Amino acid sequence: MDPTRPESFNHRSERLSTGRTYHFVDQIPTNYIPGSTPTLLCLHGFPDLWYGWRYQIGPWTRKGYRTVVPDMLGYGQTDMPFDATQYSTKMLCNDLVALLDLLGVSKAIVVGHDWGSYTAGRFALWHPDRLLALVMMSVPYTPPSLNYMPVEGVVSRYQDFGYQAYFATHSSTADIDPKVSYLLQILYRKSDGVMPWTKPGEMKNLLINEREVTDCLLNHKELEYYVSQFSRGVLGPLSYYRTAKVRYEEEKAASLPVNLRADLPVLFIWGNNDRTCPPANVRKSRRFIPKVQDVVVEGTGHWIMVEASETVTQQVLRWLDGLATQRSNL
Repeated sequence: MDPTRPESFNHRSERLSTGRTYHFVDQIPTNYIPGSTPTLLCLHGFPDLWYGWRYQIGPWTRKGYRTVVPDMLGYGQTDMPFDATQYSTKMLCNDLVALLDLLGVSKAIVVGHDWGSYTAGRFALWHPDRLLALVMMSVPYTPPSLNYMPVEGVVSRYQDFGYQAYFATHSSTADIDPKVSYLLQILYRKSDGVMPWTKPGEMKNLLINEREVTDCLLNHKELEYYVSQFSRGVLGPLSYYRTAKVRYEEEKAASLPVNLRADLPVLFIWGNNDRTCPPANVRKSRRFIPKVQDVVVEGTGHWIMVEASETVTQQVLRWLDGLATQRSNL
């Protein structure tokens, strides 16, 4: 499990009971005991891959956790449906349950970043009985909405979500497909202060008028790997931004609760320089999570698993150790 060598991880591809084929990394620790060894299910966001967890997979596995990390639907070597409705969080969560079933795992600790964090929060609502604990990163929990709000309405409240309205348009696919490498360089940066992209119109303008990027967090080899894994284009990954209406309708029909399970331990980790994670949203999320621990990683932005890889790795392990100690003392 060498973070510089993607091929050094244990890769699998399996067809799930939902009919979709997922590629995932499945790292099993020594002395693994089926039904007893805890499993971490790690979910990435946009525009990421299983590889976004490259610094965490090894340490977490060596500490005794089975670490399962899929390419999410539409990414890497996992199936890519063309219909955006196939990317609703209900359907994604059903896939993840099917993946756990395939692996013989009844309950997991779900860890998510970015869209993976949002999906992890919804997993806790759609399948609360399959969850031992929840770790969310960079995107705080938001409850199901009582009324539908299109992405444009969200952007009117939070201007730094302007890029979401652009990604939700079908024209953005054609804009980005020939410029995937440049998009990755724009997004994988420590700070967006020098080259702003979050507000309405800024991302499209950057794609049209390319400016040199000098502070990308990905080295040349890592960037090459990411680009190779986006060879099918970005239709699938961008489809997540086009599911607002179907998500609302599914959640309303199911009468999902707004609060997470009362006994569910939740850890939220975020960087204080992340403009896509407003502190007001973090504060608001606490009202819906009875058992949450909030950790701010000072001086970091959105990509905390890379910018502060050791801090994130160890923070999660310490938190899990604390949960294990609490259970043993009961």
